[in-house]
Amino acid sequence: MAYKISSDCISCGACEAECPVGAISAGADKYEIDPGKCIDCGACAGVCPVGAPKAE
Repeated sequence: MAYKISSDCISCGACEAECPVGAISAGADKYEIDPGKCIDCGACAGVCPVGAPKAE
């Protein structure tokens, strides 16, 4: 089960830098997580200032 970034995302980029497998990239209006690469570690959720990454 992968994490997903909600619409609460403020596009700060903290999650992208923290992801150990490079599953996060900038999308059109918010950051996005590639579910095929996500290892469900939660590192992104731990650094997000607004709690946008959520476990699906």
